[in-house]
Amino acid sequence: MADKIELEIVTPKGRALAESVDEVTAPSVQGEFGVLPGHLPVVSAIRPGIVTYKQGNELKRVAVSTGFAEAGQNKLLILAEDFADRASIDPVVIRKELGELQPKLEKVLSALEMTPELESEKKALIEQENWLAAQLELYGEVPPPTMRPFEEWGPPPSPLVEEELGTHATELPPGSP
Repeated sequence: MADKIELEIVTPKGRALAESVDEVTAPSVQGEFGVLPGHLPVVSAIRPGIVTYKQGNELKRVAVSTGFAEAGQNKLLILAEDFADRASIDPVVIRKELGELQPKLEKVLSALEMTPELESEKKALIEQENWLAAQLELYGEVPPPTMRPFEEWGPPPSPLVEEELGTHATELPPGSP
């Protein structure tokens, strides 16, 4: 069993982070997950949020947007659309972008009929809103209360629902919790 995890975060712009770490916590669409050395292989969809990693006694945090993660025995690879560390964040710019995005999103959400085009626009606006909120959280400011992490996938079903139906989360009928 390895003593370290090789953490690598890659965006379309290239490698954003490559560190040897003791442990990692990342935001998935089903909630946060942790990786320690010797982790079993897993692939997960990533939602916008904070990746926390520990090097010795030092705890570090960065923000990632949507993407995928692949964990293995001694490596965690995160492929994300965007990446930010605290030093690269300007909270004034982020708040301005959020202010410009909110009316657009409210307009789409108040549409009488949700066409495929509006649904696509809604998804993109919510992803952008969650990405901006994750950056504010990393910077240390309170993200807006409108952050919508479960809009696309929905919250994970409770284990009781799965047990009652005798199914897995991917087999739940439409409209189930």
